[in-house]
Amino acid sequence: MSLSVAIKHRFPAFDLDVDFDAPSGVTALFGRSGSGKTTLVNAIAGLLRPQAGRVSVNGQVLFDSATRHWVPPSKRRIGYVFQEGRLFPHLNVQQNLRYGAWFSGKQRAGADFDHVVDLLGIAPLLPRRPADLSGGEKQRVAIGRALLSAPDLLLMDEPLAALDEPRKLEILPYLERLRDETDIPIIYVSHNIAEIARLATTIVVLNDGKLIRSGPAPDVLGDPSVSSTLGVRGAGALLRTEVLAHHDDGLTELAIGEGRLYLPRIHAAVGAHIRVRIAAQDVVLATRKPDHISALNILEGTITELRMGDGPGVMVSINVGGQNMLARITRRSCDALGLHQGMTCYGITKSVAVARDDIGTAAD
Repeated sequence: MSLSVAIKHRFPAFDLDVDFDAPSGVTALFGRSGSGKTTLVNAIAGLLRPQAGRVSVNGQVLFDSATRHWVPPSKRRIGYVFQEGRLFPHLNVQQNLRYGAWFSGKQRAGADFDHVVDLLGIAPLLPRRPADLSGGEKQRVAIGRALLSAPDLLLMDEPLAALDEPRKLEILPYLERLRDETDIPIIYVSHNIAEIARLATTIVVLNDGKLIRSGPAPDVLGDPSVSSTLGVRGAGALLRTEVLAHHDDGLTELAIGEGRLYLPRIHAAVGAHIRVRIAAQDVVLATRKPDHISALNILEGTITELRMGDGPGVMVSINVGGQNMLARITRRSCDALGLHQGMTCYGITKSVAVARDDIGTAAD
């Protein structure tokens, strides 16, 4: 399963020029408001006909300006999930879901109804009408309806933007299951870096309609060259870890290479792979391993890059167990420590500095 996109389109005050390939899994489109994320998704869906380019899903060409090939939106096997569920208010949940299956047509085998209901945990909701559902429940039903339409591609345009934090935390595990248990490529639009770090297998970073960087999520988030686009609070590492033990004091011990991370209890089995995002601003550096310190997480690594910002900050890249960790410090601290490429140092962060929504299951 794969998606290939190459699109050029000129607007009066905005030019879209994007070219990327995405494998199966969740491809996240990230960028500030006005960067072109929704415009790009609409072009993939066929709601916008680009002036030039080519779009194909799993080898099927949907648009090619060179040959004037164009598949209209109604003929594209694409499921589209918007910020709001847009469920039919006069139908109950089961009927809304069955509409998706009906739309797929008898000639095409869609996803199994019972499997989708189980995947999204919506069995108790089947007899209820949309007016009786929470925001998170509506979104799960909307996703289920899209899946049952047997799509070749699923587009999700900021599906959690209208939800409060408790509802976001409620639905994120279901989106992880969707990523891990289906082979449908997913385009996920968001400007929330925590959502993307938790869900994405591939990230496409946009700015003013242009492609800044694309690639596997850990590589993109750990690249200091895109930290200015991600923002001061958005820059950080995405680390793949393994659950080693759950301790009686409420901490879970995770392995990252030979290093160890201790975080508040994670509900995952020993041996499970967990992805953890650590913000660059939450990492303190030391040139010698500290002792008599309250922070439990002290990771040894080698400095691979120092990137000076326009202001007083420096982004330091550290190789920790074969993975990239970022630390944002001041130039004054960098100079005082004598940091340089190839130097051994220690990245330090508190267990409580990692937010719950920065921890998720890793896509194997």
